Amino acid sequence: MIRKLRKSRGFTLVELMIVVAIIGILAALAIYGVKKYLTNAKTSEAKNNLGRLGKDAVSAFERETMDASLATAGQETAAVHRLCDTATAVPGTVPKGSKIQPKPDDWGGSATTGWKCLKFSVESPVYYQYGYTATNPTDPTAGTFKATATGDLDGDGTKGDPWAYEGGALTNGGVTAMRLATTIHESTDIEE
Repeated sequence: MIRKLRKSRGFTLVELMIVVAIIGILAALAIYGVKKYLTNAKTSEAKNNLGRLGKDAVSAFERETMDASLATAGQETAAVHRLCDTATAVPGTVPKGSKIQPKPDDWGGSATTGWKCLKFSVESPVYYQYGYTATNPTDPTAGTFKATATGDLDGDGTKGDPWAYEGGALTNGGVTAMRLATTIHESTDIEE
């Protein structure tokens, strides 16, 4: 009879400790996975917007611009390619661990300068500050640009390395075209 009671008692302390340890390990893996997923979701904003910004810079270069003066009958004017001039970073400060809604007026500029020239804007809240700089924008054979996204995802006040996408003019056989880098330079300091 005593043997029957021992067999029907339940789990031993060692068995319960093993189960608790397994649950703890699974919980730690789940927390890590969710954290990594959230970080990837935030960084995908930078990747998508920089990709679009790079393509917009190339499109702006491919548009032909001409002298704005009134041409007389039979007069010729050269059509040139040029990059958009440097734009002011938007939003004005790097968001600290949260999203900021940029003002529509921040995406300003003119036909040859800034965001309006690039035809780029973001209407939704952003985790990153976006920048665009151009070097030799009026030289169709030597112009280069760099688009950046700078963030502080963990909100500690320390900006991470900016994500960057670059492009430049390439001349081959007398033909000049704007080329993008093969990939976006990812930040080596992805904050979590």
